[in-house]
Amino acid sequence: MQYKRILLKLSGEALMGDRTHGIDPQRLAAYAQDIKEIVALGIEVAIVIGGGNIFRGVAAASNGMDRVQGDYMGMLATCINGLALQSALEDAEVPTRLQTALKIEAVAEPYIKRRAVRHLEKGRVVIFGAGTGNPFFTTDSAAVLRAIEVSADVILKGTRVDGIYSADPEKDKSAEKFENISFNDVLSKGLKVMDMTAFTLSQENELPIIVFDMNKPGNLKKVVMGEPIGTLVNL
Repeated sequence: MQYKRILLKLSGEALMGDRTHGIDPQRLAAYAQDIKEIVALGIEVAIVIGGGNIFRGVAAASNGMDRVQGDYMGMLATCINGLALQSALEDAEVPTRLQTALKIEAVAEPYIKRRAVRHLEKGRVVIFGAGTGNPFFTTDSAAVLRAIEVSADVILKGTRVDGIYSADPEKDKSAEKFENISFNDVLSKGLKVMDMTAFTLSQENELPIIVFDMNKPGNLKKVVMGEPIGTLVNL
């Protein structure tokens, strides 16, 4: 087993499946099964999920809405996705806790680092909602921040692409895939892995990132077992 404690970063769009918006229950159930597999191995799992399938603050701001209001709406969207994923995991008999950076005690615990770590130690999956709780910060930044706080070994960024390429593989068939790449090379090549705030925070704390295709069943287990799936970004 390669990693003991991981932070899995999922985009909100990943939950849409083949839909144009919202949540696809089948995709949610598939993710829950993949996560259940690695929890059964004794791996401690924390999750940060985006909200772009429901609402995106930056897009709203570009259309005239106040950016701060838009970002808070986006944070609430991540809580909706967190509740949906918690429900799917509990349907799969995986004990799960949702902690949020904004106080909504009726549906989730407030984020408390020590409590989150205790849940992880007891084998519960912990989902972190509402980003960092601050506008102008993405869920990528929240993922790196929470991973550092709970001492995760690695950030696993689940996407629909099987790694980092020299160009968009969906548009450029000659794009080269990287198996391993350094933080500095990602920056010098101008590759898009995470937003700059999140990426720099990860680099400064020497926290490796693996970008992989989450939509292929079994890939999550392969990654945590150390198989060369996706692209590893490290020092």
